[in-house]
Amino acid sequence: MYSTVTGDEVRLDPTEEGREEVHDSQMRVALFTGAYNHIADGVSLTLNRLVEFLERHGVNVMVFAPTVDDPPIQHHGTLAAVSSISVPRRPEYRFSLGLSRSARQKLASFEPTILHIATPDLLGRAALAYGRKHDIPIVSSYHTHFSSYLKYYHLTAFEGTLWSYLRWFYGHCEHIYVPSPSMADVLRNHGISDRLLYWPRGVDTSRFNPAMRSLDWRKQLGVNDDEVVVSLVSRLVWEKGLSVFVDVVQRLEQMGVAHRTMVVGDGPARTDLEQQLPNAIFTGYLADESLARAYASSDVFLFPSQTETFGNVTLEAMASGVPTVCADATGSNALVESGVTGYLAPPTDVDTFFESVHRLIVDPKLRSTMSHAAAERARQYAWDSVLNRMLCYYRDIQKGSRATRPAHRKSVAVRPRVGSPA
Repeated sequence: MYSTVTGDEVRLDPTEEGREEVHDSQMRVALFTGAYNHIADGVSLTLNRLVEFLERHGVNVMVFAPTVDDPPIQHHGTLAAVSSISVPRRPEYRFSLGLSRSARQKLASFEPTILHIATPDLLGRAALAYGRKHDIPIVSSYHTHFSSYLKYYHLTAFEGTLWSYLRWFYGHCEHIYVPSPSMADVLRNHGISDRLLYWPRGVDTSRFNPAMRSLDWRKQLGVNDDEVVVSLVSRLVWEKGLSVFVDVVQRLEQMGVAHRTMVVGDGPARTDLEQQLPNAIFTGYLADESLARAYASSDVFLFPSQTETFGNVTLEAMASGVPTVCADATGSNALVESGVTGYLAPPTDVDTFFESVHRLIVDPKLRSTMSHAAAERARQYAWDSVLNRMLCYYRDIQKGSRATRPAHRKSVAVRPRVGSPA
């Protein structure tokens, strides 16, 4: 069975009957992504989990992605490195330049039965062309809400062009995997509505849970047992809503609201943040058990980002039993039940963010109630269940008749057009 996203609902549809059974070991998935091991972000960590899961179930996978000399992630699976350049002013990001002759040879020798494109960049476009030429099923997962980043780079004039390209690109994909109904609504509003399938992200509740809370660790940071810690866990880039975070914390300090601020993560905005929030605790980048301990040792999680497609950090905070105050935007608004597990606020409404955080700081009973509710809701997102959903989608593609393959997709593809909604 697979789940289509219709409006605010996720509906399960039965797989068509009468298809030939395909064993997982017969699948050969070529995965194309702009982030896999050269940067530790939500996209790369999610895709590494997916590859590990697929290989554990006998699926053959080859990953085509950029890399660096000393990558921060010990990646899973076979990685075929592709040519790339660093993004100007953001060297931690890489821009893939497509498929070189050697990469194409590796792809041809691998003989993929499915092409999974995670990034619609030059590499993704080359993979799309390869799949159409060789009549290989093409699927795509939507990880980055590209249009929401444009304003941070003063590129909003190109939003219409971007959406035209995305309509054309995804028009050639048999499946488009979206992380939330709200993200599906955004795509649908911009003319991308065919074959949207639900693929949320997961959380490791054996690692991220309230039991990881450590008063000793808090004391090492200079935090007393009775102090309320307001935390942020994120890559420290301004498009994560950091200006709102700063405004809220500064207002708390100006009004004398007793609390401690903790920022977990690293990135190009860190130096400016440290100057603007001199009383905050900056832990730097944390991972694994250290990260889980930081979440659980917090009391309120403040995450104003409006550029998420899902909100991995929101889910990890919830699993850790931390009430969350997040932007009412794609990603977090599919996870946070406002008034029950935390609060949602309009993305740039500092007043509402402040009021929600203040309410949680001064009311320990409310924090406790929301803590239990958040952890309970997060348990619905176990990783194995989430990743198995993708395997089921692949099986459905492999069983499909020729009539549902790319030749059919070509006849309904939406190409860029003048005057289309942006």
